[in-house]
Amino acid sequence: MQLALFTADDVRESLKRVIDPELDVNIVDLGLIYGIEVAPNGDVAVTMTLTSMGCPLGPVIVEEITTVLNGVYGVPNVGAIDVRLVWSPPWSPDKMTDDGKDALGIW
Repeated sequence: MQLALFTADDVRESLKRVIDPELDVNIVDLGLIYGIEVAPNGDVAVTMTLTSMGCPLGPVIVEEITTVLNGVYGVPNVGAIDVRLVWSPPWSPDKMTDDGKDALGIW
């Protein structure tokens, strides 16, 4: 069995390339990523939410996560990717990073 050559922090950094199409800010700085688990074999589980339950672009964002993690700027030897959408706790602007708030002019 091959061991993962990356960490959850590496995955988080790659996910900064996934941009919310409506807000034009990456999903990490928006605070949409609640957790990242990396299994020893390289499988990745991403627990995340969306800005609202009715977000029509949810499937697009989930697909982009897989595309980015498998792509040139992804992580080496990534295995299966499982994106888990959760609604609790609900997203709020309080979850955003300072960079995300700057991008949207929120202070």
